[in-house]
Amino acid sequence: MTSVDSTIRLIRSTGTGTGATCAPELADGPWQLDALPTPSYGPGASMGDVIPTGTPRQGQLPAEYRTADEAELDHRIRAAKATLGDRVVILGHFYQRDEVIEHADFVGDSFQLANAAKARTDAEAIVFCGVHFMAETADILTSSEQSVILPNLAAGCSMADMADIDSVSECWEQLEALYGTEPDADGRMPVIPVTYMNSSAALKAFCGERGGIVCTSSNASVVLDWAFQRGQRVLFFPDQHLGRNTAKAMGVPLERMPLWNPRKPLGGNAADTLHDAQVILWHGFCSVHKRFTVQQIEQARAEYPGVRVIVHPECPMPVVDAADESGSTDYIKKAVAAATEPSTFAIGTEINMVSRLAAEYPQHTIFCLDPVICPCSTMYRIHPGYLAWVLEELVAGRTPNQITVPETVAASARVALERMLAAKPA
Repeated sequence: MTSVDSTIRLIRSTGTGTGATCAPELADGPWQLDALPTPSYGPGASMGDVIPTGTPRQGQLPAEYRTADEAELDHRIRAAKATLGDRVVILGHFYQRDEVIEHADFVGDSFQLANAAKARTDAEAIVFCGVHFMAETADILTSSEQSVILPNLAAGCSMADMADIDSVSECWEQLEALYGTEPDADGRMPVIPVTYMNSSAALKAFCGERGGIVCTSSNASVVLDWAFQRGQRVLFFPDQHLGRNTAKAMGVPLERMPLWNPRKPLGGNAADTLHDAQVILWHGFCSVHKRFTVQQIEQARAEYPGVRVIVHPECPMPVVDAADESGSTDYIKKAVAAATEPSTFAIGTEINMVSRLAAEYPQHTIFCLDPVICPCSTMYRIHPGYLAWVLEELVAGRTPNQITVPETVAASARVALERMLAAKPA
C-alpha cells in the first residue's frame, strides 16, 4: 500500500503522482512549520481557522531526527520501543499518517483511545499520536503516576479552538440572564451544556460544573436525549454540524436550532428565537469534513452507479442528507467490515483512514469523496521523527512534551466524562 504521505511527496517531487493535494507544503517536514515566527494550523487548514494566542508551540526537533530517512526513523522507533517494553504504550488516531500508525499499540477514535489509555494502568508513559485535546482527556482519565506525551505540541485542533472557556462563559452568562437559573415544573433546568469530545479540558470542566456532559460522534444522540431529560434546551459546542445533524435526526426542527456567534450580542439572535430554541449550536466546524460537498456525492454516483455513500456527521447537513448513511469513524469501519459482497464505498472522512480501509478490504472499491488529497493538517504535525525523539528521550530517562491538566480542572472534567460513560440509550 502506498501511504498518503508517500503520495503527497511523489506529487510534490515529480508532479506525476495520482491526484492532487490541497497544499504542496504538506510534503515538507512539520519542523519547518514549527520554526516559523507565526504559529499556524499548517498547510491544508481552512483559511478561516485563526489560531488562538498562546497556542502551544513545539521547539526545534534535533537535527538528527529532521535529517534521518524513513528507514532510519523506523529502526530507531522500533529499537526504543523494544527497550521501553510495557513501560510505554503508543496510541494512534484513525486520522494519523501510516508511518506513525504502524508503531501504535492501539488505533481508534478519540473516545476509544481515551479508554485504551485508562485501561493501561501498567504503562508509565502514554505516547498519544493524536491532537492536544485527546492527550488532555487521556491525562484526565489516567493516574497521576502516568505521563501522557504528545510528540508534537503544535498538534492542536482548529475545531476545538473555536470554542474557548472565555467565550463560552460569556455566552452562558447571557443565557442565564435570558432564561433565569430555576428549573421548570418538571425539574428541568433552563439549559444544559453539552460539549463534543473535541474540546479543551477547561470546557469539559465547564460542563461538569453546570450539570452538563461530554459527547462523541458515536453517542451524540444518546447524550442529547440524556440532556433533554434534564433541561429545556441544550447549548451544544463546538461543532455545529454534529449538533445539527444529530438533533435533526431526533426530530428537532431546524428553526429551533439557532446558531450562536460568540462575536455578537445574544450570539446574533433575537431573544424570542432563543426562548423557542431547543438546541443552541456553537459556530464551530471541522476543516476536514467541511470540504465534502453534495456535488462530490453526485459525481461519485455518476461514476459508480450503486455506490454506497457514508459520511461523518461532522459534515455539513446537506452532505449528510445526500449521503446514504452517516456515522462516526467507528461506524464507518464497521459498515465496511460488515459488507459480505464486493461493494463500492465513497467515504466522507479523513483520507488516511479511507486509504487504510481500501488497503484492508481489497475486495471492495473504497475511495474518498474528496478527490483532492487533504489530510487533517494538525494530526499531520506528528511525523515519525517526533515519535522517534520522544521515545529515545524516554529511554534516556527524560519525559518530553508531557500534557498535564491541573487537578482543579481535571476533577470537574472527569464528572462530565463519567456522565457520558453512564448515559444509556432510552
